[in-house]
Amino acid sequence: MMKAINRYTNKLTLLSGLLIAVGFMLMVMQQQTDWSNGFLIAATVIGVAPVAMKAWQAVRLRTFSIELLVTIAVVGALFIREYVESSIVTFLFLFGAYLENRTLQKTRSSLKQLIDMAPQEALLLHDDGSRKLIGVEDVKVGDLIVVLPGGKIPVDGVIVKGRASINEAAVTGESVPVYKSDGDRVFSGTILDTGYIELIAEKVGDDTTFAKIIELIEEAQDSQSKTERFLDRFSNYYTPAVTLLAILVYILTSDLHLAITFLVIACPGALVIGAPVSNVAGIGNGAKNGVLIKGGEVMERLAKVDTLVFDKTGTLTKGKPEVTDVHTFGAKSAIEVLAYVAKAETVSEHHLGQTIVKTAVNRGVDLSSYQLTDSEAIKGHGIVATVNKHHIVAGNRKLMDARQIDIDAHAGQYAISRELLGNTAVFVAMNGVLEAIISIADQIRDDAHEALATMRTNGVKRIIMLTGDNRHTAKAVANQLGIDEFYAELLPSDKVAYVNKLKEEGAIVAMAGDGVNDAPAIAAANIGIAMGEGGTDISMETADVVLMADKFSQYAHAYVLSKKAIRNMRQNIAIALAVVVILLVGVLGGHVHLASGMFIHEGSVLVVILNAMRLISFKASKSRRGTSHNR
Repeated sequence: MMKAINRYTNKLTLLSGLLIAVGFMLMVMQQQTDWSNGFLIAATVIGVAPVAMKAWQAVRLRTFSIELLVTIAVVGALFIREYVESSIVTFLFLFGAYLENRTLQKTRSSLKQLIDMAPQEALLLHDDGSRKLIGVEDVKVGDLIVVLPGGKIPVDGVIVKGRASINEAAVTGESVPVYKSDGDRVFSGTILDTGYIELIAEKVGDDTTFAKIIELIEEAQDSQSKTERFLDRFSNYYTPAVTLLAILVYILTSDLHLAITFLVIACPGALVIGAPVSNVAGIGNGAKNGVLIKGGEVMERLAKVDTLVFDKTGTLTKGKPEVTDVHTFGAKSAIEVLAYVAKAETVSEHHLGQTIVKTAVNRGVDLSSYQLTDSEAIKGHGIVATVNKHHIVAGNRKLMDARQIDIDAHAGQYAISRELLGNTAVFVAMNGVLEAIISIADQIRDDAHEALATMRTNGVKRIIMLTGDNRHTAKAVANQLGIDEFYAELLPSDKVAYVNKLKEEGAIVAMAGDGVNDAPAIAAANIGIAMGEGGTDISMETADVVLMADKFSQYAHAYVLSKKAIRNMRQNIAIALAVVVILLVGVLGGHVHLASGMFIHEGSVLVVILNAMRLISFKASKSRRGTSHNR
């Protein structure tokens, strides 16, 4: 029976309203009062049924709900023959709940839009060239999938044929098309605007980036902030306290009508819903703009951040470094040195190592003709390997010193000159002798200046860069961005130590990194931010906030949004408390009655929801101030 009543609650609300209308018409037409009262009683009984059912469920769970207060008040109103008020109270409560559900659905609209974008079908390409349309749930890892213009990409995979312009808004929040071709990765849920591609499925079903994004947003919107948990605990005590106060009012005044009115007016509806609706709307806004904020508690912590800590490569810079020079000192040519180092770096996941590999391949080096017999990545320093029986050491000065590789004055001065120009100098030794220095440069992100200025304007007091790179390159980047402090040539463990030191000093620290090398420091910070293009697995798992488009402007948006959401939550709580106090004073003063009080009460619930809905369309304004806070 309970399920049936819940299913038809909207219809019961409509029927209750119609019966009230008929009852009032009979009263206006001065027909028999018994008929008028009969319609109003029927409206009350029909309207209170779903409310009473929910109240009973709450009682069985040993909790005091708003529905219980309303049910008690309605039964009391019937008892004292206040049929007009009993019917209007139930109708307003149900109608208010209906409007709340409709507006709450809008606060979750960003998630709904994402879910609606989920691909349902895939075009499977067989070995004989034939195609077959299948459900996306039937795609297996390794399948060859065709995507035509206007089609949704059904899985995560790698393009093996074709080129296309792809709208990745579903994953990154950026609607500007991205051009991709052979070897590029594509993601489920993105849309092929123009072109044609064939791709090999790598992640399917719930393992796709798109599916994980939806899962994370659902979990985040359902999670509670500290404020929400406090309000839940508060309502568990507040509701029974109101019941006792209503009884006390009746004992002192012998006015049952006043006690019942007090009971209904004191319902903490707006207070209970004010915080979660702000939380849901804020997280939804982030999702729409390519920012995954993992829950209300993360939102609260992010809003309190006063110190920003950044990795350099892949965070402040674009993470797409290029080899700008290969300077040799011995008999071997630049392309020979590049080939040996590239083969050694094939086992490395570091940005610089992958850049060397890519450069060698682009210059026509066939790495398969070189034999790698052993290799060891030295975290924060470089790599040691044996290639074609030659002992290769490639990395920074510390690695050269540790391996007792001599760097003469000429080589040392050359390295410094390249570093002063913003390059990272990779020293290369073969068989114990320095053979070359490979210069690698990375560009600062286009939106970094403006994003840092926006965050300073909104409350950030201190900006620090921690990097494993050399101090000359680090200084060049820090000067360009107006960063307060920088520390160079650090190991991952050093970064963690700096983050912990800042926390001990009382700073609320947000650490932003690429989600791989910086994972320990990200985990140590009060808030971990991952710059993860396409949402790497590790970034989505370890960080509190993930910037899906890998854009610095999204970081500024997330920070300002968190402050806006917490401010909105506090506004809602203030509105709810103010309305309750005003109504209770009005009741005790005889100025507010049951029906009018319920109308105002439900109105306050809608006000806090509508206030929270403003967050859905919120956009962080761009700062007009420069980063002039250099120290």
